[in-house]
Amino acid sequence: MGLFDTLAKNALGSMLGGGSRQDPAAMLSGLLSEAGGMEGLMSQFQSAGFGGQFASWVSTGENQPLSADQMQNALGMEALQGLAGKLGMNTGTLLPLLVQFLPQVIDKLTPQGQIADNHPSSSQLQSVLTSVISSSFSGLFGGRK
Repeated sequence: MGLFDTLAKNALGSMLGGGSRQDPAAMLSGLLSEAGGMEGLMSQFQSAGFGGQFASWVSTGENQPLSADQMQNALGMEALQGLAGKLGMNTGTLLPLLVQFLPQVIDKLTPQGQIADNHPSSSQLQSVLTSVISSSFSGLFGGRK
């Protein structure tokens, strides 16, 4: 892992409540497990009326955004509170992070435009999270790594 990747991973940990008891990949893995994997998470978004947005994250096209309220409706307040508690933050801090990063994470977990792995491993999730954060930071610095 390069220096930039290490910095991105550390920044992610800080953004997601540096004092949390679990790492961000474990948190995302828990969220997916509680939802029934990627397909279960997709069903949650479909049931909430946001299936089109979720499908755009899976597809190879552009990701459609969701607002914080829409993300809350799709995931459910109980799941958000549980995740926020494990990360040592409140839902008001967590929701904007999920709005920004969850579409990118789902997109990177489905590079062929379909859900190939319903339950990605923690190492896959860590790799994707690091990649998403690295991309976000490199965009802040003119695309240079």
